[in-house]
Amino acid sequence: MDIHIVKSILIALAVGFMIGMQRAIYHLKRGETSFAGSRTFSIIALVGYLAGFVNKYFQGFALVTAFMAGMVIAIAYYFKVYTSQKRPGQIDYGSTTHFTAIATYLLGLLVSLNLENYAIFVGVLIVVLLEIKPKLQRFEAKITAPDINAAVLLLAITFLVLPILPNKMIGPYHLFNPYKTWLMAVIISALSFIGYAAIKILGHKKGLFLTGALGGLISSTAVTISMSKIADSRKNLASHAAGAISLACTFMFLRVLVLVFVVNPGLALKLLRPFAMASLAGLAYTYYLFKRSGPAEVTVKDGFTQNPLQFSEAVKFGIIFGIVYGATHFVKARYGDLGVYVVSFMSGISDVDAITLSLAQLTSEGSLNPLAGTNGIVLASIVNSFVKFAISWWLGGRNLARYLIQYFVLTLGTLASALWFFEVIAFK
Repeated sequence: MDIHIVKSILIALAVGFMIGMQRAIYHLKRGETSFAGSRTFSIIALVGYLAGFVNKYFQGFALVTAFMAGMVIAIAYYFKVYTSQKRPGQIDYGSTTHFTAIATYLLGLLVSLNLENYAIFVGVLIVVLLEIKPKLQRFEAKITAPDINAAVLLLAITFLVLPILPNKMIGPYHLFNPYKTWLMAVIISALSFIGYAAIKILGHKKGLFLTGALGGLISSTAVTISMSKIADSRKNLASHAAGAISLACTFMFLRVLVLVFVVNPGLALKLLRPFAMASLAGLAYTYYLFKRSGPAEVTVKDGFTQNPLQFSEAVKFGIIFGIVYGATHFVKARYGDLGVYVVSFMSGISDVDAITLSLAQLTSEGSLNPLAGTNGIVLASIVNSFVKFAISWWLGGRNLARYLIQYFVLTLGTLASALWFFEVIAFK
């Protein structure tokens, strides 16, 4: 007896049993009767394996067996619908279990082709998809028409617009690259949309801390403005608002790392330790605020909870990136690293994403040395942090500022110290 064949048969049975068990438990909890349980799914997977095995000796056998299995499953689905129609108000046209049975048959075929690892991987994916149905239903209930339009827009600007743009420098002084400019717009739009989707799934009525964390994926500045207004109107929530702003700003550090990694992984490694240490310091301080603050659930309806993916926003960011990228390239050629730092300082006042992507791209192209790129990104992040502190003091008052000054001293001090140590001391 060939031990490899025995092993393959057992794998096919195990995959079918795993899927069948999930289906059986699901229908049992709902008080329903399924046409197939764990034993039947195990046999379906075994039939698929045997069909593939015999097909090696009789060509076309697997195709005939697949047709027969498909007919049995189709008949089972027909009787399910026919029976459901006799129960008014309880009509169930769901076909998930039947299509799962077809997939299980194909997994058995995969095992017969010595692709056991792929069969197990796909089997686990099927079980995961079957298990997340309640979560998917809750998510689908929250989706609106603008959300669908935004998702379609993201696909369009990524796969329709981006490929047709020229990937070369054009314009005055050859400072503008249409392809790279639009690519950065796609990256920032996708990241912002992920943050928006997270708020949609988890809900923004989960406490200010969670709102700050998710909102920070979209815009830490928007979170700062929103939370500062809350702290001003409800003085007892100052520590909660400070925690939310602290989390949003901490996520800004992580957001910068992600953006740099997408464009220039080498530069991201240089920034990893300073920004990671600053993020850990920020998370530690936020945890301190969380422990000393009581529960607070408020419904927040501000800019960062609105869908950020609009065509006008993508175009606006593309234009901003193009200007910052061109300006950085120009001043680097005219004034060296000092010019880069000036642009970084000015850009950090309004937004850190454009200058981050610009410096990462220029460093990747070799137009800017890594040290200048690193320092420029850090400078923009520090300036942007000071701007958010000023906003929180102006809109939220002295009590909110008292919490946040501790956060910014801790995180920015950690960032500067780590950068100085790893870039200056460690490499002497």
